[in-house]
Amino acid sequence: MDLQEFINQFGSAACIMSVEMKPDGSYGKMCIENGNKAYLSTFEQNGKSDVNQPNKTFQPGLDYTAYIPKDLNFEHFIYSCAVLNKPMHAYVHPDRYNMWFNLFSVPVDFGDPNKRYCIYTQEMSTKVNIDQMTNLSAKTTSDILKTCIKLRSTKNFLKTMDEVIADIRTICGANFCCIMLTDFKTNTCSLLSESTAPEIGHHSLNDFLNISFIEIVKSWPSTIAGSSCLIIRNDIDMEELKARNPRWHASMQEAKIKSLVLFPLQYNHETIGFIWATNFDTKDTDRIKETLELTTFFIASEVANYQLLQKLEMLSSTDLLTGVKNRNAMNNRVLRIVTGRERMPNSYGVIFADLNGLKTVNDDKGHRAGDKLLKKAADTLKTTFSGSEIYRAGGDEFVIIFMGTQKEDIESKIEQLHKMAEDPNNVSFALGFYYEEKCGDIRVAMREADTRMYADKKHFYETHPESRTH
Repeated sequence: MDLQEFINQFGSAACIMSVEMKPDGSYGKMCIENGNKAYLSTFEQNGKSDVNQPNKTFQPGLDYTAYIPKDLNFEHFIYSCAVLNKPMHAYVHPDRYNMWFNLFSVPVDFGDPNKRYCIYTQEMSTKVNIDQMTNLSAKTTSDILKTCIKLRSTKNFLKTMDEVIADIRTICGANFCCIMLTDFKTNTCSLLSESTAPEIGHHSLNDFLNISFIEIVKSWPSTIAGSSCLIIRNDIDMEELKARNPRWHASMQEAKIKSLVLFPLQYNHETIGFIWATNFDTKDTDRIKETLELTTFFIASEVANYQLLQKLEMLSSTDLLTGVKNRNAMNNRVLRIVTGRERMPNSYGVIFADLNGLKTVNDDKGHRAGDKLLKKAADTLKTTFSGSEIYRAGGDEFVIIFMGTQKEDIESKIEQLHKMAEDPNNVSFALGFYYEEKCGDIRVAMREADTRMYADKKHFYETHPESRTH
């Protein structure tokens, strides 16, 4: 049969793909045997949009990588159709192209014992087609709908994300699944949620979130190589990963990871994190990919909203001048403690620290100099009482709350502040300290610390009468 004549019968953009079959049952080259005029014209447009794949004159029978970058997802799509005789459909938006692809493939038999064939067609659009995006199987639709309902009805975002990631791990048949948030601008990663199969014991990504791991995470976008995701199913895929990213491959081998699903979480064209599952059920790859492609769309949106609320909360609770928490944050925390929404340890400490001499500086050198003194005071407190909650209660007054710190340790740091103040170039505080050992009312502790601070300030003015204008 004349393959070119056969493919020319298709009105939409179409080509014939072949998969070389090896004696051991594995596959070799995947080639574009022929394409109709409509397909070749779109193919040329794709080539122009990829600087790493310059246009070439089409030659029938060449490996597809002669024209487009190697893509493991594309290979699985073609393999499933041509070799496994499964009609395939996908609706995707690869990062390397600024358009959506509606892909179809059906198996065909040309009687060649050394090759398997399929008809591959594609439609492209710069705008998303919601009908195509939601054209899913009943099982996949049900799973995605459950996720959406949980996300939209939650009153506890973090708890719900734990439930969602556990559901996704079950869908994938994986031994581990997690959502990790990333900020490549600040070179940071954080674990949002994770789920581990009971049979593999305790396993947390937090145990591995170090600088070395973050450097590997930063390499993931280039390893995905412009595709919509990365799926490692078998040894062939693992060898491709080794070629692309040997350092990551080595870490996976060390962790005994045999298969992997990795989807970036993207919002407003930025990667805000990743969802990944390890040692998943590779026999169900197509349904897993179909489910996660849309699920990650909704999860990314909810995560972005959560991050926005966190930023707004931070702005509403942070003193913008000094960077410590503000009075509003202090009042809210005290309210949580008093109403029982935050558990208090039996023993805790409270310090009231009033900056000495601020009014004198404001009067003599101006408020800009006063602001610099306040920043210096906050920095001194953050350095001295690292790890404790520091609040700017107002004006020149700061409050520090200690949880789980020994009384002697706090007193040692207070003494350190007093010694630092002996140098006129350092800041000076009037300090009031109260330590509660029997889980008493925090409001009583704060009033007592405040009273002791004023006694210390009185002593300061008695020994420094030149500052009495404060």
